[in-house]
Amino acid sequence: MERKQRVLIVEDEKNIVDILRFNLHKEGYDTLEAFDGITGLRLALEESPDLILLDLMLPGMNGFEVCRLLRDKGRNTPVLIITAREEEKDKILGLDLGADDYITKPFSIRELMARVKANIRRVAMERRPDQEAEVLDLGRLIIRREEALVTKDGERLDLTQREFELLTYLASHAGRVFSRQELMERVWNYAGYVGDVRAVDVAVRRLREKLEDDPAQPKYIITRRGAGYYFQKEF
Repeated sequence: MERKQRVLIVEDEKNIVDILRFNLHKEGYDTLEAFDGITGLRLALEESPDLILLDLMLPGMNGFEVCRLLRDKGRNTPVLIITAREEEKDKILGLDLGADDYITKPFSIRELMARVKANIRRVAMERRPDQEAEVLDLGRLIIRREEALVTKDGERLDLTQREFELLTYLASHAGRVFSRQELMERVWNYAGYVGDVRAVDVAVRRLREKLEDDPAQPKYIITRRGAGYYFQKEF
């Protein structure tokens, strides 16, 4: 019998854990629960959940540190931050540390479940055989889809899974401008997305820092003011 997909809930408020567990079970997911950051990190590493719902303000170890250590150990499990903190810097820091997205308390269960499904579906789709070209030869850049590998001038770039997906999508449609909303739909897999798109800007900035010779003067991922982003193949 095929294992149910599992979501790890790392949250210190029991009433929120109970609500999340109930709704996730109703949607057919199994759950793991941790009420502090240290236990959450241990379960994330030992149990390999399909997605992590991660609060920021946790006893023992905060959510920022959990996310950072998880990514430092090479784990690309989708992480959705849940936080009551609305400061801009907290959201950006979470994304900078490798979180896939965030949702602010109080949140809509319907919206949260939609994001959970989208991120789990995205990972499942990545594991299927890709019908597109396995290798994109972009001159100094080589993208190998099957290996989730990008090299520049023969040197491997250390990209997160999200950064790899974003680069591959843009490069596969070189020259075409995509709005932030379109990228949320097509890379983040949020169908009909309407809302905060700062996750796209953070991902682009992080990608430029690893990809470009001079991130302040990008040559690959270009901003079209008022429209969005596009990949420039030749320059």
